Amino acid sequence: MKEIAAKNTHKRVFELLLAHEQIRTVLDIPCGEGAFLLRLRNAGFDAIGADIARSGSIEEERFKSADMNSALPFEDESFDAVVCIDGIEHIENVFAFFRECRRILRPGGILFLSTPNISAVRSRWRHFLTGFHNKGKSPLNENRVTPFHHINLLSYPMARYALHTNGFRISRVTTNRTKLISWIYLLAWPLSYITSRLAFRRDDKEGAKRALNAEVIRQMHSLSLYLGETMIIEAHKKEIQDT
Repeated sequence: MKEIAAKNTHKRVFELLLAHEQIRTVLDIPCGEGAFLLRLRNAGFDAIGADIARSGSIEEERFKSADMNSALPFEDESFDAVVCIDGIEHIENVFAFFRECRRILRPGGILFLSTPNISAVRSRWRHFLTGFHNKGKSPLNENRVTPFHHINLLSYPMARYALHTNGFRISRVTTNRTKLISWIYLLAWPLSYITSRLAFRRDDKEGAKRALNAEVIRQMHSLSLYLGETMIIEAHKKEIQDT
């Protein structure tokens, strides 16, 4: 059964999920051919897969047809965790999807999310030279639209904003792997860090915003985000009383 994701992504997301003993019920969306769903089931999780169409390798009773661009067909507070591996870059409204994830998660629930890391310096360098990021290296084919198009590649700051303004709080950011060639770009780390600090300087007048800017700069220059191939985020459902 094929893993429709970059190398080590399934393994890394699974490791993050296993670190939380309270998780029993899991939604895997989009589940593709069911590779991650099978991994969950074999480990004893009560897991359901959802996608536009069911792959023949997935048991019918473990599958629910769902469109990530629409309301998800699940009751409120149905799951302990939602896993979305390389899915958000294919949908039109990430904000609405995150709101739906929050709705179907129980209190204390967790969203595990992966998507191509366009915040990596290697991807930013490609964008500087060509106007296109890694995992989106050329114009999309307007004459042959498919659900596989990367129509919504997200930088880390944009993903963070979408999560934090829709009921989640990021607790961990990591990656699947760092390719050997990416380590060359580590030479640009000091220049990137200093330039980022200078660029945000005018926005540092407010105390709260100053702290936010500093945190984002620090996260953007972690090795996982600065060099990693895939961005993997663990975000916890924030309760209404949380600030």
